[in-house]
Amino acid sequence: MLLCDSAQSVGGKLYILGGGWSQAPAVAPEALPMGLAIRMLVPWDRTNEHIPVKIRLLTDRGIAVTDAAGAPVEATTALEVGRPPGLPRGTALDAALALNFMGLTLEEGSYVWVLEAEDKTKARAPFRVTGPNQGAT
Repeated sequence: MLLCDSAQSVGGKLYILGGGWSQAPAVAPEALPMGLAIRMLVPWDRTNEHIPVKIRLLTDRGIAVTDAAGAPVEATTALEVGRPPGLPRGTALDAALALNFMGLTLEEGSYVWVLEAEDKTKARAPFRVTGPNQGAT
């Protein structure tokens, strides 16, 4: 899972703009552009199955971040990767997801995106929102 400014998933490939950061300046009152580029490997024996996926934004203390309306910042989806004919037994298949979150206004502090598949944590992407006078990297 890679933090970025924006991402797209097209034809099983990820297209990423401004990717690979872990610090961003607080840009109030404008919202911070934020995307997640996600590549998952689906085991051969899990192809052609519905795999639930949930992505949540938490503070570094594990508290759910909410949007301006008070709803948790999260996304729920499902993967189902088809196994092509002739694929050698045991070969994992790629699954690409791109999520873009618009209008997020985050206070200075530490956060983490948590990806869960089938209610098990599979990936974490921590980042920090810095004060307006500190640079982003």
